[in-house]
Amino acid sequence: MGCDGGTIPKRHELVKGPRKVEKVDKNAELVARWYYCALSQEKLRRPIVACELGRLYNKDAIIEYLLDKSADKTPMEAASHIKSIKNVTELNLADNPAWSGDKESIKGDKYDDIQSARFICPVVGLEMNGRHRFCFLRNCGCVFSERALKEIKSEVCHKCGVPFQEEDVIILNGNKEDVEVLKKRMEDRRLKSKLEKKSKKCKSAESASQPGTAEDSPGPSKAKDGKDSINSSSGEKRQIIFTKSSDNGNSSVPGKVNKAASTTTKRSIADSEEKSEAYKSIFTSHSSAKRSKEECSNWITHTAYYF
Repeated sequence: MGCDGGTIPKRHELVKGPRKVEKVDKNAELVARWYYCALSQEKLRRPIVACELGRLYNKDAIIEYLLDKSADKTPMEAASHIKSIKNVTELNLADNPAWSGDKESIKGDKYDDIQSARFICPVVGLEMNGRHRFCFLRNCGCVFSERALKEIKSEVCHKCGVPFQEEDVIILNGNKEDVEVLKKRMEDRRLKSKLEKKSKKCKSAESASQPGTAEDSPGPSKAKDGKDSINSSSGEKRQIIFTKSSDNGNSSVPGKVNKAASTTTKRSIADSEEKSEAYKSIFTSHSSAKRSKEECSNWITHTAYYF
């Protein structure tokens, strides 16, 4: 039955206090975040990509996740913010010459050094094992340590020379505060890209509608400078030459006739009137001669009848 003298219970066996919080092994957490894919939980292997929140993935795992359109697809918190392959950046990593993890055969008695990493910072030489803060640039994908960017301040990438801004720097596997800042930047960036796409669509629609209106109503540039024919009162066609007169470097409006053109038109009208009067006189003289001939022929026939 217990407590009969055979056993001596201790206090911690009789009094139950609050449970102790289980502490996560820091080394195991660092290994899981820096050596394994956040989506497939497999070892990181090239090509390696990173999202806008600073998480590391295998590129083939991201492609398989995006291609899976099945209804029973399990939602992943680690990749819920990735909607397309454009949301990730392929990393340009620098190999660590002192690392020989894949070269040696793995045996039971082999010591696995957690401090050694596969990649290093190309500027300072720090190993990317989680002990130091690392970041990458969205424009080119080059990876550097945060110490290198702080000590050597520049607006150009130290490795490839691509210009970048402060917003393009994304911290890899940052803490909660870093993730919140990166998430806010990601939302602002995506909202800005949506607004730019809408503005481009509006501009393309306006440019497509403009050529039709321009053809219907041609502007002054399409006005022709040349000869414009009009009919005079006498039935003859005369031509008026339109010229451009410059006044202080400004060309005149098409359709206006200068003084020289007006004097030439007056002369042409006067000449046409004189010609028309000459034609009338010739016609009257011709008709009178014809009448005299007819009268003579009638008089001859009349006199011959009496004789």
